[in-house]
Amino acid sequence: MSYDYAAPPFPENDPASEKRSGRHPVNIGHLVMGLVFLTFVGLWAVIETGTFVVNTVEDLRWLLPLPWIIGGGAGLVATLLRSRR
Repeated sequence: MSYDYAAPPFPENDPASEKRSGRHPVNIGHLVMGLVFLTFVGLWAVIETGTFVVNTVEDLRWLLPLPWIIGGGAGLVATLLRSRR
């Protein structure tokens, strides 16, 4: 059995270290669901503080799709930006 006692390359000479940037790719699913959650919390806060008065359930019909539209739009933008790279 033989061993290779060669020292590993220095980090500045290692081609694999050039690709490391310290940043990780954005998980689009996490981004979308996080924005949807924050939008639901924001809507809840607006309704609870009395900024937007809800008299009936029908008043909420136009508010409930907003988180999904905002999250979907952010997902589309993130997907387009990722595909450009």
